[in-house]
Amino acid sequence: MNVKQKCALAALEYIEDHTIIGLGGGSTIGYLIDYIKENERKVKVVTPSLQTKLLCVSKGLEVLPTCTVDEIEVAFDGCDEVDEQLNALKSGGGIHTQEKLIAQMAKEYILLADESKFVQALTYKHPVVLEILPESLALVLKKVKAFDGNAIVRTSKVKDGYTITDQGNFLIDVYFEPGQDSCQLEEKLRRLAGVIDVSLFTSVVSKVLVASESGVVVKSK
Repeated sequence: MNVKQKCALAALEYIEDHTIIGLGGGSTIGYLIDYIKENERKVKVVTPSLQTKLLCVSKGLEVLPTCTVDEIEVAFDGCDEVDEQLNALKSGGGIHTQEKLIAQMAKEYILLADESKFVQALTYKHPVVLEILPESLALVLKKVKAFDGNAIVRTSKVKDGYTITDQGNFLIDVYFEPGQDSCQLEEKLRRLAGVIDVSLFTSVVSKVLVASESGVVVKSK
């Protein structure tokens, strides 16, 4: 059993029958879906990830439209980094706005991470991602520069022009120097006109399951 499988198996213990759960994206979530199916957990799922949705459907799990749900029992997701204060940073998927919506719905929002992603304080080696209204692009780039951020509008190798989210918005990857106050940074970025949400999660994580070769450790606030 690899580290990600150990983490997913530990997450299964937080899932009760006849509940609605949230699932993010990534390979660890894929293993968790396998364990839900193998152990015949009777749950319904909400997810911001198309890949996760398709995997759930292929395994016979019912997926609910997120807009029909206002509360879920527990949600699981991955991250690029999470620190000892349970501040987390996501960068890759570009679906952090929907992920944060599901996190707010959840009674418990649990991150699944291997030990390399658990750090004393966020290093900011990964960018903070902003989802923004297209009309606000020039303004947001100007404001972010004033915050000493190095901003790059996300593009795709398989599409001409900027990457467009499912909601028709732009994504900006912003690189900051280490040593940021993560809570303050999230708040001041979210306050910018045109910013829908940012990929810093400083107030919603309730637990982190940190997996290593020796086992899984639970980190809580």
